[in-house]
Amino acid sequence: QVQLVESGGGLVQAGGSLRLSCTASGGTFSSYNMGWFRQAPGKEREFVSAFNWSGGVTRYTDSVKGRFTISRDNAKNTVFLQMNILKPEDTAVYYCAADDRGYTYIITGIPAYWGQGTQVTVSS
Repeated sequence: QVQLVESGGGLVQAGGSLRLSCTASGGTFSSYNMGWFRQAPGKEREFVSAFNWSGGVTRYTDSVKGRFTISRDNAKNTVFLQMNILKPEDTAVYYCAADDRGYTYIITGIPAYWGQGTQVTVSS
């Protein structure tokens, strides 16, 4: 019964920045790998970024490398996604995801737990 709640979405102009937050409850946060996915209208949900807490390893999809940064605060049970130099093609609902089985479940897009999503809209 892990719950994930995202926040920080909104409307921003191209080139701007947003910081997404995902707060977890109902589990031991430090044991979970965390990640972010996004889904635009008419498209499949796609992997964006993930954080492997045990090794401190991060991964990003090619389209966001150099622009997005994932981070984690275990004391606050929160994972963040700092998004810079946003582009219109970044427009999507962004979903937080978590899994305690292993890092692979996050990066392959089949995590155990999902948040409800937060809308990010980037205008040109």
